[in-house]
Amino acid sequence: MTETIATSNDTRMTVYTRAFAGLMLRDFRVLTRELMPFLVRVAMNPLLFLFVFTYVMPHMSGGGASPMASIAASTGGFGTVLLPGLMAVAIMFSGIAAVALPLAQEFGITREIDDRVMCPLPIAAVAAEKIVFSAIQSVIAAALVFPLAYYIPSTPVKVQVGSWLFLIVVIILASLVAGALGLTIGTSVQPKQIGLIFGVVVVPITFLGCVYYPWALLNQIPWLQYGVLVNPIVYMSEGLRSSLTPSAHMPDWLILTMLVFFLLLLTWVGMKGFARRVLS
Repeated sequence: MTETIATSNDTRMTVYTRAFAGLMLRDFRVLTRELMPFLVRVAMNPLLFLFVFTYVMPHMSGGGASPMASIAASTGGFGTVLLPGLMAVAIMFSGIAAVALPLAQEFGITREIDDRVMCPLPIAAVAAEKIVFSAIQSVIAAALVFPLAYYIPSTPVKVQVGSWLFLIVVIILASLVAGALGLTIGTSVQPKQIGLIFGVVVVPITFLGCVYYPWALLNQIPWLQYGVLVNPIVYMSEGLRSSLTPSAHMPDWLILTMLVFFLLLLTWVGMKGFARRVLS
């Protein structure tokens, strides 16, 4: 009886081991078909970390031994630099996550989007509702980041609100731009590629969005200073930096103009993509 039970257990373990190995081989087979997207996804994050913290920041500090300390000394503290950048990242991630990820599911096999577009609204209004709803979530995300980034740093964060009206306008415009960006991403890529988009689009625009440094300090690397101007996160970070801190920043008129420009552009592209995907 004991030998029979032992034999049964050995057989079960053999079956489990073969099944486990079979699943692993299947996943490796799928991975070899998507080798390039896999390599890009895993390499992008360390590549940008090294680029920003070992190339960009040393150039900003003039090759000093401690780039972050040099930047902090010239900007009133690293926490002061980070506060507006982290709020911009929170706005962007919340906006994209609230639109792009749900759209990947709604445009999937179950076509849940069809239930939404059956309501008595034009298709463009359904898309606009998604942008506005994500903007509300982005405002909440920014409000939650503020006390965390203000109280946790060991060095005091210098907050100086010059104009509450400008701050409110920047937060609203930035939140709407984030929602429009999420709509554009969610309607431009296939649902199975949405994870890859976060690696090749969202992560780069975050690292190169003047989150960890003011845009003005990029004057030591002119090609990068002008290259990042195509990135909407730059204007979110600089707008909040202008509103909340005494650090150097872009002109206010340029920040507002570019946020409105990106809002109109991304909303137009996102709505066209939304209508195309709904009617396809």
